Amino acid sequence: MKYFLIAGEASGDLHASNLMRSLKAIDPAADFRFFGGDLMQSVGGTLIKHYREMAYMGFIPVLLHLPAIFENLKLAKESIREYQPDAVILVDYPGFNLRIAKYLKQLNPAPRVYYYISPKIWAWKEYRIRSIKKYIDRMLCILPFEPDFYKKHGYSVDYVGNPTVDEIATREYANETFEEFISANQLINKPIIALLPGSRRQEIKDNLPTMLQASAPFDAYQCVIAGAPGMDPEYYRNFTGNASVPVVFNQTYRLLQQAKAALVTSGTATLETALLRTPQVVCYQTPLKHLVSFVWKHFFKVPYISLVNLIAEKTVVQELFGKYFSRTQIQDELRRLLCDDDYRQEMMRNYEGVVKKLGNPGAAERVAQLIYSRK
Repeated sequence: MKYFLIAGEASGDLHASNLMRSLKAIDPAADFRFFGGDLMQSVGGTLIKHYREMAYMGFIPVLLHLPAIFENLKLAKESIREYQPDAVILVDYPGFNLRIAKYLKQLNPAPRVYYYISPKIWAWKEYRIRSIKKYIDRMLCILPFEPDFYKKHGYSVDYVGNPTVDEIATREYANETFEEFISANQLINKPIIALLPGSRRQEIKDNLPTMLQASAPFDAYQCVIAGAPGMDPEYYRNFTGNASVPVVFNQTYRLLQQAKAALVTSGTATLETALLRTPQVVCYQTPLKHLVSFVWKHFFKVPYISLVNLIAEKTVVQELFGKYFSRTQIQDELRRLLCDDDYRQEMMRNYEGVVKKLGNPGAAERVAQLIYSRK
């Protein structure tokens, strides 16, 4: 079969690459063309556009790059029309992918359209359900509460498991010791506080300085920053200054499994941290803190920002964002994680509940089977 995939950011590149690998395992004739990244390219096929040229986040960046976005849409449509795939697989990235889905229904014959990793319309932009029901043949969800959300709208979807579970289960260095990790990275022999300030420049700029300030008093520990893919190491020195705070790249799982606690921005990283059983506080800086808190309370449809709490349906980890984001509050929560054993153990017990809800590994294989069987 011929497959056309669109992934518009790093996480989509990762999940799509694993899906492509699973498709190749059951379909020896699988042929791929895609918008994506290096991981997808390593599996094979034709890369048409790299996600680095597509990942515009926020209202102003999108507005400034509208001509490029329209060019990318045009290129995707032309490429699909020329390729005539049997299946188009859209991976998250809803602003772009839902426009492509609408276009696909105009083709004759139209390819079957699969959406892998649902847009977070349960949090906001719920109106997008209309486009999903109209243009998507099969929605493949990775969060256990999503089927019930869609059911309320009269739309049947599949929960296929969560790919992060697969990635944690198959990670390298799963049995690495603390001594091996610090030796490999030339770190000192002190317990670690992991800092995960985000994957984009603006996130790092907003979050890292306060993370460093909040963790500085814990001098019995060493702070280690998880470097974002493709980020220049020099960029982090803008915030660490003369302080000796190491940055490790492409080792986030290794870092988390050795850390005593972690300061984590919201996103998939919160779930990864929970699956690795590392105590965490979720902290996310935003401009206009009180306005953001107001908007969250009155316009968003969910009570939490972290995947851990959303899946658990209760507060497992503290979420310090908007008006609650401050050095003092982060520091107080970090102290509890490091010094209050009962508090840590309660978080660990709640993590086990999240793990149980997510289910067993095998998301990519399940999705591949669904698509190959043209269900």
